[in-house]
Amino acid sequence: MNILITGIHGFVGSNIVYALKKQHTIYGLDIVSPQKDGVVKTLEWNELEQIPPVDAVIHLAGKAHDTKNQTNAQVYFDINTGLTQKIYDWFLTTEASKFIFFSSVKAAADRVEGDILTEDVVPSPKGPYGESKMFAEQYILGHLPSIRFATQGADFGQESIHPSPMYDSWPGQ
Repeated sequence: MNILITGIHGFVGSNIVYALKKQHTIYGLDIVSPQKDGVVKTLEWNELEQIPPVDAVIHLAGKAHDTKNQTNAQVYFDINTGLTQKIYDWFLTTEASKFIFFSSVKAAADRVEGDILTEDVVPSPKGPYGESKMFAEQYILGHLPSIRFATQGADFGQESIHPSPMYDSWPGQ
């Protein structure tokens, strides 16, 4: 399978490349484009038209939350919302069948009340990081392609997948 991974040089992107590189052809999209083991080519965001045909997009790129609150709020919206809109719009013009978007638990809530956060929670992000992630999710949900219903074994069209992250950071980070 040919896969495009955005944010390929980040922590999660690097680990996904490591896990998939032996069985798939991987292309990257990031703010920098150095060579990376297991990646055929990494392109920058102004080079979308040069991306070869892919079967799936894994969208990881984003501006991580700044625990020191030194980042201008607009940067979160430009990157987390704007780049999601850009890559999702691009995806919709391609033959790729899967769009996998990794967001953040902060898009739903700043804190988990009780033992677990369920799908029933009404999103109430706090601050520009969570708000920008929520707006990105809303954009995707508002632009889902129509699913073509067909007989068994036929193409069902494009599909968007949004896994719910368990943690917003990794142990030791």
